[in-house]
Amino acid sequence: MSQEIINADVKGAQSNAIKCLNISEKKVGLFVTCLVNTMRPTVGFAAIKLLEDAGCTVDVPESQSCCGQPAFNSGDDEGTRQIAYQTIKQFEAFDYVVVPSGSCAAMIKKNFVEVLKDQPEWLARAEHLASITHELLSFLVDVCDFEPSGVELEGSYTYHDSCSGYRSLHVYEQPRKMLANVKGLDHRPLNGHSECCGFGGTFCVKYSDISNEIVAEKAENVLATEADYLLGGDMGCLMNMAGKLNREGHKEIAALHTAEVLAGLAPQVLGGKNASK
Repeated sequence: MSQEIINADVKGAQSNAIKCLNISEKKVGLFVTCLVNTMRPTVGFAAIKLLEDAGCTVDVPESQSCCGQPAFNSGDDEGTRQIAYQTIKQFEAFDYVVVPSGSCAAMIKKNFVEVLKDQPEWLARAEHLASITHELLSFLVDVCDFEPSGVELEGSYTYHDSCSGYRSLHVYEQPRKMLANVKGLDHRPLNGHSECCGFGGTFCVKYSDISNEIVAEKAENVLATEADYLLGGDMGCLMNMAGKLNREGHKEIAALHTAEVLAGLAPQVLGGKNASK
């Protein structure tokens, strides 16, 4: 698919976004994700802060679990269905479900419907959940019309667009639009910004040699920008790229989830240095 077609799709998705005029009256369920919960809780706190700043009432169901990607990508449809049942029951009553990961959001929006297609009652519930589920950064812009204010971070950033967020959910302009409001932060374009980083969930385990080659090229492009920060919307991608940079001895660039920057919670970083300048 050409870059022009992808960009046209992204712009089309944004122009058709439905604005929520009374967002404060809506209840938002935050789907935290496994990696945020276990590896980077600050992303969850940042997501809550941003949603509340945007006027949302946020709840975090305690019994939520994985989105089911590892099972789904390994061909375990029954295991995926069991996870889907749990997730649907936990989140279907909210007005919106927001996920700080394009990958996990796409799993809920696209793949629950696929594994439940032969179960009419659950399929209807999965379709409803898909209709109210949003990736965090796109939700803030497309639904809440949110613009961060009073946020500062000195330096420059480059941006990695994750596969699922970019291709499945059309997340592209939204994070850049909000980051333009961060005082002191300049953007340095990344060559191959939307090319895979090599993570791919279980892919990096099953095909580690191929994954390493892919992330090596990505790391080279990141370093060529000479940016201070590597930003993105998916923890899996960020951890993969930051891990490669660390292993190669590159401490000069810090990897951050975009939500951490927008919420002013940048000090805890992946990849080395402190970003609390």
